Amino acid sequence: MSPRLAGIALVAPAVAVIGVFFFLPIAAALALSFTDFDIYALGDRSALRFVGLGNYARLLDSPRFWIALRNTAVFCAVCGPLSVAAALGAALLVNARVARLRALFRTVFFAPAVTTLVAVAVVWRYLYHPRGLANEALALVGLGPVDWLGDPRFALPAIIAMAVWKNFGFSMVIFLAGLQAIPTQLLEAASIDGAGPLRRLRHVTLPLLAPTLLFVAVITAVGYLQLFAEPYVMTQGGPSDATLSVVLLMYEEGFRWWNLGTAAAVAFVLFAAVLAVTALQLRLGRERAA
Repeated sequence: MSPRLAGIALVAPAVAVIGVFFFLPIAAALALSFTDFDIYALGDRSALRFVGLGNYARLLDSPRFWIALRNTAVFCAVCGPLSVAAALGAALLVNARVARLRALFRTVFFAPAVTTLVAVAVVWRYLYHPRGLANEALALVGLGPVDWLGDPRFALPAIIAMAVWKNFGFSMVIFLAGLQAIPTQLLEAASIDGAGPLRRLRHVTLPLLAPTLLFVAVITAVGYLQLFAEPYVMTQGGPSDATLSVVLLMYEEGFRWWNLGTAAAVAFVLFAAVLAVTALQLRLGRERAA
């Protein structure tokens, strides 16, 4: 057998599995988005009709879709940079030479990232209770209680705070790997030349950390665009749709109202948004590297 045929024979099973369990469901969902597949079509396939771009047109005319899109964009735009900044700051502190108990702090910071999200959301829901620790902390500084999850002004910021705490530990570990890959000779040379800690950070550490920073920014943005579990557990998208996300809207359309065609359309709109954000970040990263 020729090397080419041997290579094809080796990768064929993996490609077949990927095609059956990944590309085939995507193609089926895309086809579903062009139909009015609903609970009636589940029982009688003759009720299934091809509607073309009708589902997408209805989404563009739906106020709730635009609210969900706005909430998701705000969440990603605010929570993403905060998570990256917190992760980078924690990584720099843990990686510092003067830091003690590094293994302990790595474990403490990383623990929320491996904790079940539903459990974390339930605990934070009690923290945000009108008589919870958050309002008790406000009382210590003379401020009145806040209805964190019941007031549309505070519900989304409350979820953002929880998400930053939950996810920064994972990015911190990636930043630690990037920091430890930076040659110490460069930092020592910069120190000998008179560069202080801030100048070494700005002119040596951050430029060499740029590929890692780009990777973390991309995966963070992709993850936050898929916001679902936090508002689902803590607020159910309320109050007044203040925490309704695109994925939560897709869930409601598909599994609460059984408008599976509309839910598939929402999924592909989200896919287009994720693709656009990722492409923009990669382009900006290449331009900065150039």
